[in-house]
Amino acid sequence: MRYTGPKAKKARRLGMAFTAKDAKILQKRSYAPGQHGQSRSRLSEYGMQLREKQKAKIQYGVMEKQFSNYFKKALRQPGVTGDILLRMLETRLDNFVFRAGFADSRAQARQLVNHGFFEVNGKRADIPSYALKVGDTVAVKKTKQSGKYMERAKEKLKNFKTQEWLEMNPASFSAKLLAQPTPEMIANTINTQLIVEHYSRT
Repeated sequence: MRYTGPKAKKARRLGMAFTAKDAKILQKRSYAPGQHGQSRSRLSEYGMQLREKQKAKIQYGVMEKQFSNYFKKALRQPGVTGDILLRMLETRLDNFVFRAGFADSRAQARQLVNHGFFEVNGKRADIPSYALKVGDTVAVKKTKQSGKYMERAKEKLKNFKTQEWLEMNPASFSAKLLAQPTPEMIANTINTQLIVEHYSRT
């Protein structure tokens, strides 16, 4: 199942901020929660691999079976498996909506997609895992642009700084996928090689 509990606890346990709120909490309490949080024992090799997989699953809001399927697809493609896995996760529709500034978090982006806020190349798209391709344009549906949420988002979008692999057009409430994202483009903090090693054990 997708993790829906307190993200702050997971952030402290895994040592990674998933939201801006998590980052503030980690500045104050960088140790794991619980009675023995400050005396964290050294992780085994398997433990480190598992932790990186958990980070990725929680960050992108992907469940175990789905994440495993992404890895299998990445493994079948030529190139660096970890980089391909990351690219698949980044080009999910819900993540793209978040990266473009339409939502403050991936969870919020997923909810907006589910509620039919977006179109891809002019066609309704309400599946968060929809895989975008280079050249695809994601836009807020005309009927949703005048709603309260998008009215509030309009000013933020004008000053929102996107990453180099996508282009945002605040005037038309649309964004375009310009290139396949690389780990460097997204300032990746997940060690995907450990995830590859984790799956190689099974």
